[in-house]
Parts: sequence; C-alpha cells; structure tokens
Amino acid sequence: MTQSHPVITKAVIPAAGLGTRFLPATKATPKEMLPVVDKPAIQYVVEEAVSAGLTDVLMITGRNKRPLEDHFDRNYELESALLAKGDDDRLKKVQESSDLATMHYVRQGDPRGLGHAVLCAAPHVGDQPFAVLLGDDLIDPRDPLLSRMVEVQGRTGGSVIALMEVAPEQIHLYGCAAVAPTGEEGVVQVTDLVEKPEAGEAPSNYAIIGRYVLNPAVFDILRETEPGRGGEIQLTDALQKLAADESVGGPVHGVVFKGRRYDTGDRGDYLRAIVRLACEREDLGPEFRTWLHRYVIEEM
Repeated sequence: MTQSHPVITKAVIPAAGLGTRFLPATKATPKEMLPVVDKPAIQYVVEEAVSAGLTDVLMITGRNKRPLEDHFDRNYELESALLAKGDDDRLKKVQESSDLATMHYVRQGDPRGLGHAVLCAAPHVGDQPFAVLLGDDLIDPRDPLLSRMVEVQGRTGGSVIALMEVAPEQIHLYGCAAVAPTGEEGVVQVTDLVEKPEAGEAPSNYAIIGRYVLNPAVFDILRETEPGRGGEIQLTDALQKLAADESVGGPVHGVVFKGRRYDTGDRGDYLRAIVRLACEREDLGPEFRTWLHRYVIEEM
C-alpha cells in the first residue's frame, strides 16, 4: 500500500541577498527586480511555484527590499491610468503579478546564509512539507521541474532536491551530491552532500540547483547547525544530516534536471537569458533575431 504524504501548498523564496555582483545597479534596486526582458526575475519564480500548485508564497526579504512587496501588490493609480487610456493589454500585465498567489513576507534580520533564511520560514510553514525556490535560478516553464519534485516527494516522503550534471571543473561552484540509483529514471537517492567541494574532492558531478522540496524536520536540524563554509548556516549541511539518517525526516532524493535553466545571479548568464528568452518571444523574436544575426555577422 502506497504511503500518503501531506499535500504541499507552501513555497518559500529567499530574497534577502545584497546582489553585490550586480553593483551599482543593485545599490537601490533589489537584484530580484532586475528585468528579464519585461518581467522582473522574481516574477518568473513565483509563476513557477504557482504552476506547480503552490499558491501560498512566503518571501524572505531584508532591508531595501520593499519594491518586491510593491510589485506583487495592487497599484490602483497605475491601473486607473491604464484603464482611462483603454490600454487593456498593459492593464492585464500589471494585474497579473498581484493576482498570482497569496503573498507573505518576513525579514531575515541578519544575512547568515541560506539555511538561516529557510529557518525564518518555520513559523509560517509549521509541520508541513514545503518548497524552496532560489530567485537566481530561472527554470524554463517548458521543462517542468518543481512539479516533478512535488510528485516524487508525495510518493517517497522525506526531502527532494534538484540536481544537474555539470562539468567537473565547475562543481566547486555548487553544492554537490553523492547519489545511488533508485530504479526510476531521473530520480536518485542522495547519500551525502558537500557544499562547494574543492577540485578533485567532489563525490560526483551532480550539482545542487536552486529548487528544494523539504520535510519540516529540516527546521530542527537548522536550529542546531553551526555556521559552515563562508561563516554562514548552510542548508546543504542540514540536508547532509537528513541524508545520513532517514529516521530523522525520511530519505533525501534528487531529481536530475536536463532542461533549460537560466542563472540570473551571474552577469554573463543573466545577459544570455535575456537574449535567449527575447529570441523565443513571438512578439519580439522575429525582429530581434534579425538584428542579432546582422550584429554578429557585421559588427563582431
């Protein structure tokens, strides 16, 4: 008989980072609000959560993050102006962000790492499993990931993390998982985790990317987790303890993602994401691709 696990409805999005890699643009503007074509990066992330059935969204913010709240709130003055102009298309786009999900916000007082940010969600999440989505990773909606992770967690319990194979010379940039096969295509059991291992010390080339479905047992572990790499409380360290002892909060599985992912936390990847998404847009793509081709051929 298949064991029944609680239905996941809550998503947590840590968004308290300072965005130093994008200075000076992020001096007064949250990095999550930087536009990817014509939507802020954070909206893509919330849309992904909603598409997976998670309509209760808690955003972990910090100082100078008020524009995030404003973006997902109503702007009656702007809406009235667009309505008076008869600009129904832009009015619909403005209203989409405020109608996406039930949004909640809590501040992370001190920037003490991803593990600490997740721990800030404990009062809101309670004793139910929940998803964590990092705003730097945009997952193309044509390649569903989070919904698959939710489905796997519903069958197996415990926690599920997203993994992607990367080149060995890049693994030091990520958390890394040691895995064992499960017999299910694209799903592995995680046996160990290491945060940004040194070259030659990584247990595999499976990198952790910014999607997690977590058992609430992770909160008790995070409360006892000492600062690790970088002097921060690392979520990877807490997950390592879960993977080492299933009796604490069930097993840890990984879903191996082979689809399209855009890392908007890196300046180069951010620019590539904009170009790629713009090229694929029906309203922008044809003209933009023509210009881009001419630019590369004639001016590069």
